[in-house]
Amino acid sequence: MPNRDWSKVQPILALLCLLALAGCAGQQMSDAPGASASGEASYYSDRHQGARTASGERYNRSAMTAAHRTLAFGTRVRVTNLNNQRQTVVRINDRGPFSRGRIIDLSRAAAEQIGMIRSGVAPVRVEVLK
Repeated sequence: MPNRDWSKVQPILALLCLLALAGCAGQQMSDAPGASASGEASYYSDRHQGARTASGERYNRSAMTAAHRTLAFGTRVRVTNLNNQRQTVVRINDRGPFSRGRIIDLSRAAAEQIGMIRSGVAPVRVEVLK
């Protein structure tokens, strides 16, 4: 078995690990007013009613709130359902969604306002208002 110099291999392995992690991190949305992103939205199930959100608030299905992976708590965003062009404005108060391809989780009230209760998931555009 040949004697390998691992000091030459370690930097390459470290770089490959960093590239793999960067690919898993997803796209981070800017919190600057006017920034936007498109993807899929889902909404919280009623079983989360009253549970603590990442901001410390309790989830209220009747409030106009949402979860986003990176936007600051308190950020206001306009969410447009791309299937029907219906819009709503929500305040970010939680982290998520954690399903691949989804960019925002809406409260039930917000999901009702944009007409996505029946489908459960809808293509949306999210625009930062601040």
